[in-house]
Amino acid sequence: MTTQKCNGGCLCGSVAYELRGDPVKFYHCHCRRCRKATGTGHASLVIFENCQLNWTKGEEQVKRYKLPEADRFATCFCSDCGGPLPRYTPEDNRAVVPAGSLDSEPGIAPQARIFCGSKVGWSCTGDDIPEFEEYPTD
Repeated sequence: MTTQKCNGGCLCGSVAYELRGDPVKFYHCHCRRCRKATGTGHASLVIFENCQLNWTKGEEQVKRYKLPEADRFATCFCSDCGGPLPRYTPEDNRAVVPAGSLDSEPGIAPQARIFCGSKVGWSCTGDDIPEFEEYPTD
């Protein structure tokens, strides 16, 4: 794996971050939760392992919402503009990064469309990215 340094932030510029880590997965997730969290047909998420996340601006503006009934689903966002931000778990040095929040290339291309069993008919299609009903079996 190649360690990447990426920068990003929210829409209004109140929050900025720097991330160093190994980009291991890049998925377009079509699950209902990701659609609701983004207001779009899918969330584009880059998963980094062995990473460090540093808020370089506006850490106090970062809010986290954990869906009570979900084991793994949470979302982080700017309290000023609502822009999605990375969610970092220090216990395992892992970050799930909304690709649109990045200001630099993550060093990995989209690998799969996941939870296509929940995909809505109006969501984007037509590329060569493999589709999975749930998580890939890799």
